[in-house]
Parts: sequence; structure tokens; C-alpha cells
Amino acid sequence: MNVLAIDTSNQTMAVAVIDQQKVLGQIQTTVNKNHSQTLMPAIETLMASIGITPKELERIVVAQGPGSYTGLRIGVTTAKTLADTLNIELVGVSSLKTVAANCTGRKEWIVPLFDARRQNVYAGAYEWQSQELVNVIPDQHISLNDLLEQLKERDVYFVGEDVHKFQEEIQQALPTAICNTELSWDYPNGVILAELGSKEKNGVSIHPFLPRYLKRVEAEEKWLETHDLKEESYVEKI
Repeated sequence: MNVLAIDTSNQTMAVAVIDQQKVLGQIQTTVNKNHSQTLMPAIETLMASIGITPKELERIVVAQGPGSYTGLRIGVTTAKTLADTLNIELVGVSSLKTVAANCTGRKEWIVPLFDARRQNVYAGAYEWQSQELVNVIPDQHISLNDLLEQLKERDVYFVGEDVHKFQEEIQQALPTAICNTELSWDYPNGVILAELGSKEKNGVSIHPFLPRYLKRVEAEEKWLETHDLKEESYVEKI
């Protein structure tokens, strides 16, 4: 199965194509250039360089979130358009899980973490169980303090390019926690994303497929404040 994977959920842009257990090619950049301008040229360049035509693709895998609102919209929209146009399967994978999956061989709970500003983070916890990466704390938008409280009494391994921003707070709250030092593990990898997505038995319905923001956009929060609506009256988009 030829699988194209796309991740523009954060600053990194990762694109890869695999065929079963064989890596056909990948492109990755970590310098934030406009994903809306660079994603499709990167896909076209990669496909041409490995001699694969769009009609030979059988599945599109996309990082579904959480992450940058703009980045998620670009990646998900591109993936949906390609899957619909080519009439092939679409699969979404957690952006956090993609980073956690880098951390092979770790026995601790793996906690991928993205900065969500104002001392909040996007985070979840994952654990290798029988060579499968299992989500043991759901992905969520949460204050850093609340996250650290949930992780007390656990062996924890933090990973992600934003971890260094919170390293002091992490070490104070969880003195035995380990913060990743393997440079490549902090960034999403297109090949790993493709592998995760290829393990899913079935694709999703394309048209209702949406990014998993896990948090309201700022304009929605301001609107709620202005209209004095209660939290429970709002149905959060996921």
C-alpha cells in the first residue's frame, strides 16, 4: 500500500511516502515557512523524485491535531482534497502521538507536549505495551500545573520541541522526570506518521473529517465572554 503522510500541525512540515515497510521518500523542514505555500510543492517534488504518481497512492494520512490552528487547517484541507479527488482512504492521527512514537524503547509514560500559551499546553501520555503505543492519558488542552499534578507518582519522559520552555517547572514538580535530549525525537516524523496511519484498518469519512483543535479559537472565547455564556452551553469543536 502506497501511503502519503502529511504533518503541518506545528512549525515542522513533514511529508513522506511509504509502501508497506519500505520508505520511499520524505521531506522535512523545521523552519517555519508558510505551509500554505510550501506543502503542495513539497508533495509534488517528493512524488516526482520517487517516481510515484498520485493515482498510485492508496491512502492519505494526516496529523489531525492538536497544534497550530492555521497549520492544522492547511494539512487537513490538503489531505481531504487529495483523498476525495483520488477516491482513496483518509486517516487522521494525533499530532501528539506522532511525536510520542519517536521515543522507541522508553519504559516510562511518554508525554509529548506543545506550548498552548498562557502556561497551558497540549499534552497526552503514551506507553509502549507489547510494542504498541497506547494512549494512557487522553490528548487535552490543560494548564501545565494540572498536567504535572496528574503525572505525580509516575515515571515520565517528556518530549517535544517546546519542552525546554517548561523544563524548570517540570523539574520542580517532578524531580525524577526525564526531558528528552534526542534532538530528532522532538519533531514529528513523516515516516512514523505514515506507519501509524497504515496500521488503521479503515479510513474515515472524508467530508465530516475535521482537525482536533482541543481548544476554542481566540475569537470564539472572546465571543463567549461578550455574550456571558456558560462553558457547558458551548459545544466544542473537535
